[in-house]
Amino acid sequence: MVIGKLGGAARFIGKCGNGEMGRFFETDLIRQNVEPSLLRSDSPTGRVLSIITPDAQRSMFTFLGASAETSPQDISEDFFKNAAIVHIEGYLLFNPDLILKVLETAQQSGARISLDLASFNVVQESRDLVEQIVASFVDILIANEDEAEAYTGHRDEARAIEALSKKAEIAVLKVGEQGSFIASGQQIVPVQPKTGGAVIDTTGAGDLWSAGFLYGLVNGYSLERCGELGSACGYEVCQVIGANIPDAGWERIKKLLA
Repeated sequence: MVIGKLGGAARFIGKCGNGEMGRFFETDLIRQNVEPSLLRSDSPTGRVLSIITPDAQRSMFTFLGASAETSPQDISEDFFKNAAIVHIEGYLLFNPDLILKVLETAQQSGARISLDLASFNVVQESRDLVEQIVASFVDILIANEDEAEAYTGHRDEARAIEALSKKAEIAVLKVGEQGSFIASGQQIVPVQPKTGGAVIDTTGAGDLWSAGFLYGLVNGYSLERCGELGSACGYEVCQVIGANIPDAGWERIKKLLA
């Protein structure tokens, strides 16, 4: 969504059902200027129920539905044609054969590979596989403080980002209200958080941060500016219920690109 809204070219790969919900997701992707590359199934389309607590945090109840049927044989080279960056959510680690096929095919296409570790539980339960794929495939590694601790053993921000920086060409440590850190080689860039409005709902904040950051990378922005763009996207989505930024928010974000 972020890439399309900012004027970039984006493609979403997944599997959905043949029913009304699957058609809804496809239509919405197109509306958000995202190219849908959707596999189909007779099973129901997966969905997530996000529950928001009074402190604006969210818990998610997930029904994978048709998406759980995606197999390595479904993955085509065409999915990654002309891709500059392929972004993968760490939840895919629970299907080792599938994530390895995705990574191999994406790498063969010449794309850079970005991995969001997704959850400290994912890292803890797939520790050996995480090490394997990061070493072999990942160019851009994104984690929050809990995921970084599970992966590196360090809770301290300075030690965690230093450890992450040794794992990938570009490493990101997100620390919520304290902002984030971006590392590339010996360079570590602190990114200040956006502030001002009350946080209403954190649903989608991490994903939109990553999307804004990756949009900046593709367009050759400095690490500082990439971080600022990611921070702005994450901030704006926290000002509303749900994961869709309203038009006024997009106008504020686009001012950063002027």
